[in-house]
Amino acid sequence: MWKTRQLLSQSRTAPSPSVLARLTKSRPASAIKTFNRFLSTSQRPFDKVLIANRGEISQRVARTCKDLGIKTVAIYSTADAKAPFVQAADEAICVGPAASSESYLNVPKVLQAIRTTNAKAVHPGYGFLSENSEFCRSIESEGVAWLGPPVSAIRDMGDKIRSKEIAEAAGVSIIPGYDGEIESLEHAIQVSNDIGYPVLVKAAAGGGGKGMRTCYNDQEVKEAYPMAKSEAMKFFADDRLLVEKYIENPHHIEFQVLCSPPPGVTTCEKPEDLQVVVFPERECSIQRRNQKVVEESPSCLLTEETRLKMVEQVKRLCQKVGYQSAGTVEWLVDEKQNFYFLEMNTRLQVEHPITEAVTGVDLVKGMLWVGAKMGLPPELQIEGTLMPYKGHAIEARIYAEDPVRGYLPSTGPLVPYKEPVALGKGESYLRLDSGVIEGHVVSPFYDPMLSKIIAYAPTRDEAIDILADGLDNYVIEGVQHNARLVNAVLRHPVFRSGNTPTSFLPNHIPKFEGVQLTPSQEEELAVAIALISKERESTLQRPPVSSTQDGGVVVRLGGLFGKGFSVKFDESSNMAVVAELSEEGTSSERQVAVDNLILDPENCVAHVSLDGANRAIQVIKEQVSGELKVQMYGADMECLVQSPREYELSAFMHPPVIEDTSNVVMSPMPGTLISFAVQEGDHVEVGQELCIVEAMKMQNIVRAPREGYIGKLNVKQGAALVTDQVLVEFAVEAEEEAA
Repeated sequence: MWKTRQLLSQSRTAPSPSVLARLTKSRPASAIKTFNRFLSTSQRPFDKVLIANRGEISQRVARTCKDLGIKTVAIYSTADAKAPFVQAADEAICVGPAASSESYLNVPKVLQAIRTTNAKAVHPGYGFLSENSEFCRSIESEGVAWLGPPVSAIRDMGDKIRSKEIAEAAGVSIIPGYDGEIESLEHAIQVSNDIGYPVLVKAAAGGGGKGMRTCYNDQEVKEAYPMAKSEAMKFFADDRLLVEKYIENPHHIEFQVLCSPPPGVTTCEKPEDLQVVVFPERECSIQRRNQKVVEESPSCLLTEETRLKMVEQVKRLCQKVGYQSAGTVEWLVDEKQNFYFLEMNTRLQVEHPITEAVTGVDLVKGMLWVGAKMGLPPELQIEGTLMPYKGHAIEARIYAEDPVRGYLPSTGPLVPYKEPVALGKGESYLRLDSGVIEGHVVSPFYDPMLSKIIAYAPTRDEAIDILADGLDNYVIEGVQHNARLVNAVLRHPVFRSGNTPTSFLPNHIPKFEGVQLTPSQEEELAVAIALISKERESTLQRPPVSSTQDGGVVVRLGGLFGKGFSVKFDESSNMAVVAELSEEGTSSERQVAVDNLILDPENCVAHVSLDGANRAIQVIKEQVSGELKVQMYGADMECLVQSPREYELSAFMHPPVIEDTSNVVMSPMPGTLISFAVQEGDHVEVGQELCIVEAMKMQNIVRAPREGYIGKLNVKQGAALVTDQVLVEFAVEAEEEAA
């Protein structure tokens, strides 16, 4: 009999080398030792730090502060009152209602929180006020340290027009474009034609893909211009736009920096006196809507010669600006190793953990030291400019969004939500930075990112395998999410080969329709489901599905009307025999060795070893009708285990009737209706703009799925929407003829 074991009460925090430090939730002893070599210090930069942010970055900053003996203050909105980051801080203070404009972006409220708590320094995280020069000025006027770059650097680098001027003056390669602010829609169209399509319309004060649109013709500029201006104002309180040439099929490469004057010095008299440490590059080319999804370090593209050339230009730019603290210089690099300055983000980046992984440096600690005028920490006192590194790290951002429906945001309670148990072997490890827990309600008020999952290993292939395994064990239900898409990316042969330009998703996964298993994987899943079913029968003391001697059952992948597989067991040889069933008969049989099954219902996972290979299968819930909702390798489906007789009889059942929705247009997401572009009675063509729906501060165009006349507009401007709410009804055919 194959080995089966059920984990009914195993603690997820049981002592093990890979769970010793909660700094990263999952770092093995070898990695902890690397980090502790500089965390043990008698010098404490500050007594108390206020973190002007929320979610996972607030918790991330708090962890380093705790390791250094620094007390922390969290600010929160009423919507975040019970969020994990609030509990992680030593103190917490509410700064307003759910809307970020009235809480996290409310400068007077944040300043009052600083005074009330007597915080000595402010860490802005990323997003919100992190690149707001006036906020930085206000902090410094309070006599409180700002854990970021100087006001002048935020102002100059945050202004994309000014930053290009400074970069060019420093001898940095820049992207061709219009040197100035776009004054109107007509001006934008004129500049676009002068530069030549495609172009990028982007916020002058922006970053992170917000307020950014790629345009290939005049019509797309007309649609992009008002939306980019609106998003720029919402995210950055600055609606200025610029237009530059869009470099097609590039790689998005960025270099993390940490800069400081010598200890005790506020401003360097000479640019060359500024200490600049440049970290190994990060490849951030797997993107959707100009926002990063998968990042890794180092890049597979750069040659050592190109890397050193770029590092030198990064150093010159930082010295020209007089930069201090952590920042990131971003570039576009083509296949011929030509590189162009894109922008400089004057803050800590979302993807900073992969830099920490390959260098063993805590970047937040570095920001604390620089902010306290203590100079760079000892571990950053290196010869030369490029920080030594080893191994490979990959990070995936997990968003509450639906890639099947065009990456539309998703809201709701996270139930069940189970983070992967720490994984580590030797130097390799899995790290998870999250800002949510089971039961957390994802709201439409903030960015949809739930967490970042990071893998480190000596080689890229090993890091990919660790990250994929971590995702297989990461249970997220209650909202739609992109973890399945990430799983598909990691297992894609082109990604595995290292060919990862920004066109990867459009070229290789242009329309994600869920992970599709191979025929061999389907057979293995059918065997695994049959094993899980038998184990559940034993545990729950249920009568067996099959009464035959060989325990033969039929596993249907996809529910009652899904694909059927006959599965029989020979317990004496620990073998299973599986064959696909169809109307034409049974396919050729395959023998599968059954090695082991560990069922962990507490964490909704079963670990199954077949033919010597392990795989994690999420066993999420059982429907009243008996179907099990499962997931393997990112492919999620409902599976039903039947007796052979039940399978025969089910052939006489009729599949459910699918509702016809061809005559209506429904909201693809929860959000707010911003405006209609049509009126009742208008004739529309396929793809024509109907309305704009805003969700999580991003505006989305809803387009006509077919040609026809508008019969009825069902909602009003400003209305709160739910997913699949009917927005527009087309006129029936008779009315069209009458019109």
